[in-house]
Amino acid sequence: MRKILIGAAAVALTLNLGLAACGETPETPEAAGAPRPSTSTLAASLKDSGDLGMLDGVVQASGLRTALEGVGPYTIFAPTDSAFTAAGGAPGEDQPAQGAKLLQAHIVPGAVTRTDINAALDRATNGRVEMRTMDDGVLTFTREGQTLRVTAPDGAAATLTGTESAASNGVIQPVDAVLVKAAG
Repeated sequence: MRKILIGAAAVALTLNLGLAACGETPETPEAAGAPRPSTSTLAASLKDSGDLGMLDGVVQASGLRTALEGVGPYTIFAPTDSAFTAAGGAPGEDQPAQGAKLLQAHIVPGAVTRTDINAALDRATNGRVEMRTMDDGVLTFTREGQTLRVTAPDGAAATLTGTESAASNGVIQPVDAVLVKAAG
């Protein structure tokens, strides 16, 4: 009986390793190093986040809250409150168009985890990965040691920081800078 159990375990392990080698994803997000999905939407997750209050204000003022409550999935490269402070503040309620433009420059379609970005960088021959934003810009990702960096078309750059979080309709990736250079 013991030989049968050991043989079955070996077959199961071989099958799992074979699937992993073929690019199959593990059954649970945690197994891949991804955050555990929440039942909250991106909009609700931003509202509940302690260090993303200014971004939540931009979402509300811009009128894009409904989009971030929708189906998605989207990934938000979310400037922290200290990132907005360093950039001179966030667009206010009297600047909804500017807020919407800023948000669209920080959002890519799809649910993108840090594990996904690292895997893409591992496959990249030039050490760079590009993703198109909702405003039709391109964010370029690179790795410096264990640090993931993102650069916008205008040269604004940030580091992925803090803890990523998965919402029911996407992923929030906190960043330490605003990815749109201030005008003027």
